[in-house]
Amino acid sequence: MAATPTVRQRRLGAELRRLRERLGPTATADEIATRLGWSPSKLSRIENARIGVRVSDVRLLLELYEVDEGHMGEILALAQAATQRGWWDGYRHTLPARFAAYVALEDEASEAFLYSTYSVPALLQTREYALSVIETGRTVTLSTPREMKRTLDVRMRRQELLRRRQPLDYSAVIDESVLLRLVGDSGIMRRQLKSLVALAELPNVNLFVQRLSIHREPLMGESFTLLKFDPAYDVQFPDVAYVDSFQLQVDVQDDTITDRYGRAWEALRRASLSSEESKIYISRIAHEIWRDQAS
Repeated sequence: MAATPTVRQRRLGAELRRLRERLGPTATADEIATRLGWSPSKLSRIENARIGVRVSDVRLLLELYEVDEGHMGEILALAQAATQRGWWDGYRHTLPARFAAYVALEDEASEAFLYSTYSVPALLQTREYALSVIETGRTVTLSTPREMKRTLDVRMRRQELLRRRQPLDYSAVIDESVLLRLVGDSGIMRRQLKSLVALAELPNVNLFVQRLSIHREPLMGESFTLLKFDPAYDVQFPDVAYVDSFQLQVDVQDDTITDRYGRAWEALRRASLSSEESKIYISRIAHEIWRDQAS
């Protein structure tokens, strides 16, 4: 499997395409490639982040596009950063391509807004809870013990986003059924819920419990994540909506669709307990529902 493109590569490709299209309809990717003596499809693949690109080639493009010196410096810095591979590339033989692409996006996002209907969100799972979740799918995925371990390792590595020097701002609406659904055993559940309360104390983590007894709008059955990105190297990257189901993993960058997911998340949050109420409620379930297992 080829290396999964990073957000830096995707930013670079999108900006190069924007600069080319600014020249007018005659500046097609094939035409520009021909003028530079490249193969006809090379520039198209660069713009779509399907292949890596040398900084020297980016400079040739920027000079041809007559980009001003200030912006050229930003784009060349981005091109240099885009040559670096992400940590997840070491797991490319384990991760499905679609999910690897999501991990790359998640790693460079500034904000994440998640709605979870069936399990504790991956970035908030304890190791034992995560292993129990992974094991439940083993009969379907036919994963080997080694593959399961690598999947678990990736999940734990992703959680570093919440505690790094510039952490991901993470907000999750969690359906109450997630807190009541047995995963592993009661001890695992109690420790997982206590961990959620501790994580919710982090300044960059906000959790909202959606009670089963409260009317909700919209009524949604699918879990989803909306990722947002700060501008970098003078280039903006669009919001991404990610929907993960049993057979399908899709990320969407269409502004109309991501805006709908954003409005849906806000509506779900408004129909949920506040962050302080949620911490109290999670703690209550941990002690009242899963109290029969010593911590």
